[in-house]
Amino acid sequence: MQQIEKILIGFGNVTWGPWLLVLLLGGGAFFLCYSRFLPFRFIGHAINILRGKYDDPNDPGDISHFAALSSALAATIGVGNIAGVAVAVTVGGPGAIFWMWLSAVVGMATKFFTCTLAVMYRGTDSRGDTQGGPMYALVEGLGQKWKPLGIFFCVAALIGALPAFQVNQLVQILRDVIFVPNGWVGEAHFTFDLIAGIVIAGLVALIIFGGILRIGTVASRLVPGMLILYLAAAVWILAVNYTKIPGCLWLIITDAFSGQAVAGGAIGAVIMTGIRRAAYSNEAGIGTAALAHGAAKTTEPVREGLIAMLGPAIDTLIVCTITALIILTSGVWQSEEASGITMTVMAFDQAMPGIGPYLLTLCVLCFSTSTMFAYSYYGAKCMGFLIGAERQHIYNYFYVALMVVAAVVSLDAAIGLIDGAFALMAIPTMISTLLLAPKVMQATRTYFDRYKNIIES
Repeated sequence: MQQIEKILIGFGNVTWGPWLLVLLLGGGAFFLCYSRFLPFRFIGHAINILRGKYDDPNDPGDISHFAALSSALAATIGVGNIAGVAVAVTVGGPGAIFWMWLSAVVGMATKFFTCTLAVMYRGTDSRGDTQGGPMYALVEGLGQKWKPLGIFFCVAALIGALPAFQVNQLVQILRDVIFVPNGWVGEAHFTFDLIAGIVIAGLVALIIFGGILRIGTVASRLVPGMLILYLAAAVWILAVNYTKIPGCLWLIITDAFSGQAVAGGAIGAVIMTGIRRAAYSNEAGIGTAALAHGAAKTTEPVREGLIAMLGPAIDTLIVCTITALIILTSGVWQSEEASGITMTVMAFDQAMPGIGPYLLTLCVLCFSTSTMFAYSYYGAKCMGFLIGAERQHIYNYFYVALMVVAAVVSLDAAIGLIDGAFALMAIPTMISTLLLAPKVMQATRTYFDRYKNIIES
């Protein structure tokens, strides 16, 4: 097991080289400038679309704009916003948060382009159902000769969609907050981790075998509620420590360029950590969100792109920032005894003694399970592209079985596996989006010309 974990950690570190930073940040900056900062000029219109102002039940697709965004947010607003931020601060120092912010800003433009393409170039699977995503954008938008790159994306996504990080951290918080303090689990907790993994896998299986309709329904109900609960608790904690917030914000900015919080002052490590955690947090440029938005009921690709661009703003600029401030204002980030989600638990316990850890556990339970629902759909959809939609359900069995394995591996191994797969998924996603960007802008100009009289600037 130790040798396998070492390989997984190495896999993540090798794939996240400087080339990926250039691809994601550089590509996102290009989309932002090429679109003339469109994501920030039409946020009001995007919110109106999200509210259902332009919905037509007769449009092709499976789920509403709101359900599509909820499904995408169910995948992005998850353990990455709680444990992922803690990992970023532990590995890269407070400055890593700044680079998460920068990734989110350019990520909004990336999401607009990738998810517009997901609807613009929807294809049909072997059952004749309409589907969208990077692999269909490659085939339908660039031609059959690009299908091998679509296959490459799907193979990487079969790994990237595995819930290793979510299950690992959910089991950890259940063990550390509930079972260990009550004396139900001792130092040797392998048996508990295994049993917890089996129980979680069984509960998640009840939802994921229902497909995107059931996932979208559950996500649209679960995501808003869990987000409100977490933000309410977070606002209370920050109100308690409000005098420390300005100093922590300044620390984030200064440390982003000095790297002094990292051993050796390696600013490159700070940047890479921030980008790496942001990619897992909002998935801009990775391609997973496009799989959910490609199922939206609409004939207007640009509308879905406008909806999708809200994701990084909600996920990273708001939720991740709040989590980071909770950790930094509490001072627990300077402790060498905590890592991952345990650090966030310590911060909650410090600000809300007694109830804080339990409240966070409830939030993590909702966050992680909703992410597992969405990821199972992503993986099954990619499996359908590879071997046929009639057999895509096979992935769910593989998915559920791996949840049990994820419960007993180390945190570093889980991060290495998923980070490495995400890095590989970004290659076909960004290549197709860069090549098809002119098509997106052409459709955007046409859309706003038709709706200029009703769109609020």
